[in-house]
Amino acid sequence: MQLRSIQLRIRNVANNGSTTVVPVSSECHLGIFVDSDLVMLTHVCRTVSSCFAALRQCRSIRHLVSATVFQSLVAALVLCRLDYGNGTLVSLPAYRVRRLQSVQNNCGKLKYNYHYITQYFPRYAITRLI
Repeated sequence: MQLRSIQLRIRNVANNGSTTVVPVSSECHLGIFVDSDLVMLTHVCRTVSSCFAALRQCRSIRHLVSATVFQSLVAALVLCRLDYGNGTLVSLPAYRVRRLQSVQNNCGKLKYNYHYITQYFPRYAITRLI
């Protein structure tokens, strides 16, 4: 697989005098990844990945800080990454938007300390509150 991709890159090299132009699959400008076919797949994948990494870090310190400090940490570290460059994501297909929305949903779950078990066993949620 790697040899084929190297061969494809070599074939697509354009020479203009002394300058060599090599096409790339994606390019990052001002923190927004633009794919060669403009589907924003790289931007969505990297944004979701970095947001979930920040959420994991926030989860590890949740018990050490107050609720208001925790909410501001989540807003500063996760939601600002999610909001940055959202004007370029206007015409995304629904399945890509769902990946971004999953980050927002997990922010809410983390904020309210919601566990998956309460969805399937509502009695457990009531006993946990007592």
